[in-house]
Amino acid sequence: MTRRTHAHPDLTRPENGAPFFSTWRVGTPERQAAAVEAIARTWERRPWGSADVLTYHVYAGHDGTTLMHYSQWRSEQGYEAYFKTLRQERNDEIDTAVPGIERVRLDRYRLYRSRARAAGDTRVPGLIVTVRIDFEADAAERRKEWVDTVLASLGGPVGDPGLISAHFHLSTDGGHVLNYAEWESDSAYDAVIDAPETPEWERVRTYPGVKGFTGSRYRHSLGLVP
Repeated sequence: MTRRTHAHPDLTRPENGAPFFSTWRVGTPERQAAAVEAIARTWERRPWGSADVLTYHVYAGHDGTTLMHYSQWRSEQGYEAYFKTLRQERNDEIDTAVPGIERVRLDRYRLYRSRARAAGDTRVPGLIVTVRIDFEADAAERRKEWVDTVLASLGGPVGDPGLISAHFHLSTDGGHVLNYAEWESDSAYDAVIDAPETPEWERVRTYPGVKGFTGSRYRHSLGLVP
């Protein structure tokens, strides 16, 4: 069966061969909450359904209008089989409970590198930040170099004290990088954003091939596991 968990996902899980992120637009904070509960009820009343899906997590956007979904799959083939047999029935039940959900996009990734949680760090993230970094059409090969530059700029194992971990994903279409970062709190993240820009971070921001950055803030709202 399916059970609910309050634990955040382990993004470095070795079986996680195909991490997916998707976005739904739901409109209001009240509909955010209702959609999260509809997802939980729909999954909890059914068998897990597929050994290929490892975990499924839902995050409420600080904008009050969106939900981010993060799922871990053993392979893309496993997702395709689920899509053909189980996905629509579950979405139909969710849509009955919360009509008018707009499913904006689904992106497929491979985890490239992480700045992992330090040994012994048991903090529960108070804030999840995703940053999408878009690259020029002919700059897909620069994405790994850019991530390497970012990790070098974090300053080794200490880095920003409010940053718990950061996980850099390469989109399978070659167009962008997604950084999923766990922060201790909103204030810890704000302190970094408000700090003067260093030469190292200016290099990250102006790296050749980078088109732009899009950041979003979330709170972890639901975890589902078999």
